[in-house]
Amino acid sequence: MNAIDIINKTKRSVILSDDEINWLVKSYTEGDIPDYQMSAWLMAVRLNGLTEQETISLTYAMRDSGDIMRLNVGKTADKHSTGGVGDKTSLIIGPIVASCGVCMAKMSGRGLGHTGGTIDKLESISGFRTELPISEFEEILRENKFAIISQSGELCPADKKMYDLRNATGTVDSIPLIAASIMSKKLSVNADYLLLDVKYGSGAFMKTKDEAEKLAAIMEKIGIAAGKKCKAIVTDMDTPLGRNIGNSLEVREAIEILQGKYKGKLYDLCIELSAEILRLADKGDYQECVAMAEEAVSSGKALEVFRNTIRLQGGDPKVCDDVELLPQARSKYEVRTVQDMEILKINCEEIGMTSLLLGAGRINKGDPIDMSAGVVMNIEPGDKVSAGDTLLTLYSSVCSDFSDAAVRALNAIDFESLNCHKPLT
Repeated sequence: MNAIDIINKTKRSVILSDDEINWLVKSYTEGDIPDYQMSAWLMAVRLNGLTEQETISLTYAMRDSGDIMRLNVGKTADKHSTGGVGDKTSLIIGPIVASCGVCMAKMSGRGLGHTGGTIDKLESISGFRTELPISEFEEILRENKFAIISQSGELCPADKKMYDLRNATGTVDSIPLIAASIMSKKLSVNADYLLLDVKYGSGAFMKTKDEAEKLAAIMEKIGIAAGKKCKAIVTDMDTPLGRNIGNSLEVREAIEILQGKYKGKLYDLCIELSAEILRLADKGDYQECVAMAEEAVSSGKALEVFRNTIRLQGGDPKVCDDVELLPQARSKYEVRTVQDMEILKINCEEIGMTSLLLGAGRINKGDPIDMSAGVVMNIEPGDKVSAGDTLLTLYSSVCSDFSDAAVRALNAIDFESLNCHKPLT
């Protein structure tokens, strides 16, 4: 076999055999195929696509490029979200599902660009450790049924190498390549029950529902073909998920939801996703599982699981009683309206970029982040506000001039009013 023949086949939409795909991935991971040849193949895939079987074969080859986790804790569940602005669902769903008797073993990543990372959010809790040996991860899961650790370098090295190349060559936006990237990592974690939350909208990678449905369908087929109980659902990320965007701000909101203080879109979604995982784990039909999830919150059992997770991973569990112990921004800026208006739409990605300007995210891997920074939304589409009302509040400990961030946030808001002027701060 040689790379040129494989490139030419994909360029002409000739189906590759399993052996050819396995050889390609293995050879590239081991350094026998140079970046320029793999780039050519990735572009051919971006332009011509892959068949369903080719996508499954690519996923398996990437999964098998490194270790496969084999936890000694019985059956486990995992949830993957394709990401978005304000998505702190793992911090809520994990404790709910665990308190209902299903072990949630989560391996998550850090944020890059306008989307936050679960690991960054957890590390805003004083002392919280996300880099744990597998033996300790197992101990926590056996005791508490829920833990989250950072991604291991031994899992899916092919994906890391290929993703970096895709990012540099404009080949990220390919459904077969996205599906193989996500599912190879998920299958390497080796959970028995796998729920996939595929986002669409302005704050998601897939901008349309149709694109998200196509991605969800192929990922679900890959999971089922691998012998997993797997379900993919498509959810909206056209507006921020919840009101808080930013690391410690999102942990605060997650805790307050687990405390039973708030309901709404975020709570409803977390109950839905939790119920789907519980149903995969044969805990009952959908309505029974919804009732179980709701009771886990209302009884305080889910909050207790989260408290134990924080304690067992070295963090300060007192944050579950007093969210003011989380990092607090040194400065804040309220963005107000000078006119009456109705909020029509909020550009989710632009709100995420506003949070990035405030220091809550990183543009390049390894960049420092301000755990206290972010945005708290006081509005959502459909709200009617009066002159003088606060639309949103900006927080930062590293930003002294809020003008650029305020302008960007304002430009993200579409509204209807009696005049045509944008709201002024």
